[in-house]
Amino acid sequence: MNLLDDLRWRGLVHQTTDDAGLGAWLDAKPRVLYCGFDPTADSLHVGSLLPLLLLRRFQRAGHQPIAVVGGATGMIGDPSGKSAERNLQSPEQLAANVAGLRAQMSGYLDFDAPQRPALLVNNADWTAPMTFLEFLRDVGKNFPIGMMLAKDSVKSRLERDDTGMSYTEFSYMLLQAYDFVHLNRTLGCELQVGGSDQWGNITAGIDLGRRMNGASLQGMTCPLLTKSDGSKMGKTEQGAVWLDPRRTSPYQFYQYWVNVDDADVSPCLRMLTELPREEIEALDADRAASAAARQSQRRLAETLTRLVHGDAGLATARKATEVFFGAEISDLDDGVLADIFADVPSQQLPATQLAGDGLNVLDALVTSTLAKSKAEARRAVEQGGAYVNNRRVESPQAQLTTADLASDTVMVLRSGKKRYALLRFQ
Repeated sequence: MNLLDDLRWRGLVHQTTDDAGLGAWLDAKPRVLYCGFDPTADSLHVGSLLPLLLLRRFQRAGHQPIAVVGGATGMIGDPSGKSAERNLQSPEQLAANVAGLRAQMSGYLDFDAPQRPALLVNNADWTAPMTFLEFLRDVGKNFPIGMMLAKDSVKSRLERDDTGMSYTEFSYMLLQAYDFVHLNRTLGCELQVGGSDQWGNITAGIDLGRRMNGASLQGMTCPLLTKSDGSKMGKTEQGAVWLDPRRTSPYQFYQYWVNVDDADVSPCLRMLTELPREEIEALDADRAASAAARQSQRRLAETLTRLVHGDAGLATARKATEVFFGAEISDLDDGVLADIFADVPSQQLPATQLAGDGLNVLDALVTSTLAKSKAEARRAVEQGGAYVNNRRVESPQAQLTTADLASDTVMVLRSGKKRYALLRFQ
């Protein structure tokens, strides 16, 4: 398959400006394309991974991608898909977010390729030097108000009785459209890609490019990453699933994909991984024959965790998963253990309790609330059902010391097969 056929098979094509001719246009020669990323945080999240990997697919097919970090547009905030006005960010926070995205994108795009290397640019570099009057004269005069009012991102907000749209957000479309004009003039960019909620902004840029540059430009959107029930993919009770390990640990990231519903795993394998068609179809067949094995989910989790967090992150995630199911615990840090056992009881004790002879295991079981009394704790030990760091306790007289810590400050206690508790010594 050529690139566009592969993208269509993977479900990555939602809208194009030329359904019939785009494939041949892409095959004719290497093209320059871009996608914009507004710096609303210092990390991308799972929803941003889809368009970022779309740029990666184009680069691997021989085209040159440009990732535009919206240092200018981020000052305003995209109204697309929003029911209320965004809170504006301070210049300092915006600068920190832009720096974070720059560092993160280098893990997905090849900025050092000998031919057609990926480019990373900030639209503040060409927008900020323009005065307000220059922008109105050179850009604004090319935007018919009727066209702007007809865009869904504007119309849906103006039709609501409980909210409206400020001139600030109304002008977002002009700024993003001018990005396409500038990139076409300076870098020969001819194609803009983005999520389906960006269609109005993309077509505005195409129209502005025709008016200002006399250029014939193309646009393509991919679907938003959603579950089969229509809700957004990458949302948990704790919030968004981030690509930054400081926000979402490799273990949490891995577990999110391991637990994807059967109805959602095939689209995720197609849209988010670079696995070949034959393997994905084989996984589909295996799932139809034996869904309980969850082979598709494990393959998805392994592939995406390696992509986002590398081999070391995947190894940590696998080890943490094994720990949750009873493997002995060692060489993990406090943060990983906190992720694994986020929902179990936790008690804090002074570190001095581990000094000298240490803390008797029966006292530890009672303090952790895994046993109501020392007599109950003793029975658990004598019956072989008490564990420290998933190692069976052999004697009621066992004393716990700093050597029994699973990490810098945490000790993991278990009673029976599934009842866990943490003791934190500080």
